[in-house]
Amino acid sequence: METVADILKEKGSDVWTVAQGASVGDAVEIMAEKNIGAVVVIDADGEPVGIVSERDVTRALLRKGAHLLDGTVDEVMSPQVKCVREGLSIEEAMAVMTHNRFRHLPVCREGKLAGLVSIGDVVKAEIHEREFVIDQLEHYISGSL
Repeated sequence: METVADILKEKGSDVWTVAQGASVGDAVEIMAEKNIGAVVVIDADGEPVGIVSERDVTRALLRKGAHLLDGTVDEVMSPQVKCVREGLSIEEAMAVMTHNRFRHLPVCREGKLAGLVSIGDVVKAEIHEREFVIDQLEHYISGSL
């Protein structure tokens, strides 16, 4: 059974962050430059306190207009951060994301940010795992194992 750690081994454990109080413009610039959909907002101790996603920025832009970019990430971030452990199975990660309507899930190791998985990462890993099982079953049925 694959885990969140397996996803991080495949995609890497780079996590792009911004400090609490950083401007929304800074967060948007990082997302555009790195071609990512979200950044984790961290406090002075490096602990995740929120996530700013493209969706958060778009919704806030409709409410506040272009001057939003000069505001702080604290104003637009999703503060419901659930940091999961690396040993969490892909199925469990998918359940957490679905139940909480999260598209990005921070991964922590010993209380520190160790990675970030997206719903796309989880779905890709689930598809890979199912393809492996199907392949094994096909070999078993054909007697080639």
